[in-house]
Formats: sequence, C-alpha cells, structure tokens
Amino acid sequence: MQGAPGRVLVVDDNKVIRQLIRVNLELEGFEVVTAADGAECLEAAHRVRPDVVTLDVVMPRLDGLRTAARLRADPRTAHLPIAIVSACGRPEIERGQRAGVDAFLDKPFDPAVLVRLVHDLMRRRTARDAPAPAAPVVRT
Repeated sequence: MQGAPGRVLVVDDNKVIRQLIRVNLELEGFEVVTAADGAECLEAAHRVRPDVVTLDVVMPRLDGLRTAARLRADPRTAHLPIAIVSACGRPEIERGQRAGVDAFLDKPFDPAVLVRLVHDLMRRRTARDAPAPAAPVVRT
C-alpha cells in the first residue's frame, strides 16, 4: 500500500484479536501483515520487512518473549521496534525488557491507545540515532 505510514506485523494466536488490531491500524493507513505465532512471525519478518512488530506473549510453538529475543538476536531484524500487546505481569515485563521489547500494552486495550503506540514506535524507528527511553508500560 503506497503512501501508508508504515507496515506493521501483528502476531497473536487469537484470530479475533489479530483482526481487531488489523482493522484499527488499517483505518489509520498502516499496512498490516499478520502471523498466528512466533515461528510465523520470524518467517514473515524476513519476507515482508515490517516497520513495527506487535507480539502477544502466550502463543503456541514460540511465545512472544522468545520471539522478541530472536528478532533482537538477528542482525536483519534487530532494529525493529517491538511492542508486547498482552496481559503481562511484572515477570513478563522484566523478561521482555531484557529481550529488548520497546513497549508493553495490556489487554484488554483501548484501540486508540494501540494506534498511538504504533505511531510512537514508528517515529522512534525513524529517529534511530536518538537515545531510546525505557520501555513504557501502557495500562488501559
């Protein structure tokens, strides 16, 4: 989609949640690609070259935190802004921060907050040389 503000890879094993996120981001002009788990995410990240990745934590085959760590470990995807969109407790947030996750958004979430978060991550990606702030945790 030419003229879109960017491409977002949305990863969640729940089809309804994937569609909810997709629709809200597409309404804002983003191009959205989806994956159902972390293994699909890793393949899609190399194929579609997203600008931002959103990950659920609990997924089959490869969970979101391990997926984030693998994205960070791969030089081809290490630069991607990553947001965890999931119900997270302190342990998941700490593991996510160690894995290099940029932001956290609790489920259930306000779609407007999700859109703002993706816009913020997109801006952060374009301002790569600026120092990155600590990973925000968004509670809705």
